[in-house]
Amino acid sequence: MKTLRILSILLLIIAGISSARAQQTTDVKPTIIFVHGIWADGSGWSDELTALQAKGYPVVSVQNPLTSLTDDVAATKRAIDMAPGKVILVGHSWGGFVITQAGNDPKVTGLVYIAAFAPNAGETVATLSANGPATEISKNFINTNGFIYLSKEGVKTDFAQDLNAKQQELVYATQVPASQTVFGEASGEPAWKVKPNWFIVTKNDRALSPALQRFMAKRINAKTTEIESSHVVLLSHPKEVLQVIEAAANTVK
Repeated sequence: MKTLRILSILLLIIAGISSARAQQTTDVKPTIIFVHGIWADGSGWSDELTALQAKGYPVVSVQNPLTSLTDDVAATKRAIDMAPGKVILVGHSWGGFVITQAGNDPKVTGLVYIAAFAPNAGETVATLSANGPATEISKNFINTNGFIYLSKEGVKTDFAQDLNAKQQELVYATQVPASQTVFGEASGEPAWKVKPNWFIVTKNDRALSPALQRFMAKRINAKTTEIESSHVVLLSHPKEVLQVIEAAANTVK
């Protein structure tokens, strides 16, 4: 009788431990990895980062060198390697090229494109952009030793027109230029063909045509949200951006 009682107690303890572990596994949140675009840096995600940290999400903001697609993908893959479990990749603008490639990692369970390029295999910025009307952002390019900067006027009129003057000055001051070669680099096999994905279309975008964004969102069969915003929606509408990111994180748990 005593032996049976001891066995019963042991079984209850084991069941409790198993239940606790199962609950712990269910409650683990995915790591959200942010990938910035050209004329930006990792600090541009500050509002989203702090809000997600407050909710218990592990977050990483990659600092892209913007020297080549290969280099940028490698930077994101290092962040993926450090993540303890599942990963959601969030890419803005050029960052869409990066997450399209890095998203093939088996730890990645979802892709969030924010006013971002979503290329198919073999496409470059130029060939993909041909699927929508041209914008005038290129008239604001400044080529310095093979790297492309955006002029102060370009930030003000065509990149971040819905930010205030102080914010625009900060965007201009912290921009990371891109090697001119990245605009001609071809994308590889896209992760969006096999991974769930979301897309934010910025309806007032003067840098990446809203029509082109809609073309890409439809082609990748994305869950799409449209926001009245300039290209830098992560700065002008962080709450709306967060809603989409959290929806992605909750869907792929």
